[in-house]
Amino acid sequence: MTNLRNSVGDRIRAIRKAKGLTQQQLAELSNLDDAYIGSLERGERNFSIDTLEKIVAALNIQPVELFQNQTDLNEAEAAQRTAIDEYAVAVSELSVKQIDKMKRIVKEVRGAFE
Repeated sequence: MTNLRNSVGDRIRAIRKAKGLTQQQLAELSNLDDAYIGSLERGERNFSIDTLEKIVAALNIQPVELFQNQTDLNEAEAAQRTAIDEYAVAVSELSVKQIDKMKRIVKEVRGAFE
């Protein structure tokens, strides 16, 4: 079970960083102690569903996002996952019209690499 706990802790850290949050800020948003957040991220603590729910709400994500295993990713796949996390954060704060514009921009940039 430790592998799952470590994997979820890694995802919490990755998403927190993608959102530009410190452990202290995540702790405040989730009503948890910052030392507890650190121990969760390091996989040192066994957490409850209630705690997980607080983290998910504070990060404003879907629970499934915490269960995307990253331990077996190569360097390119890890970079892609980080980019996806950052893109998801950027898109989450935009209107539908802005998202459409961003999609067009990404399409243009992608075309430049072909």
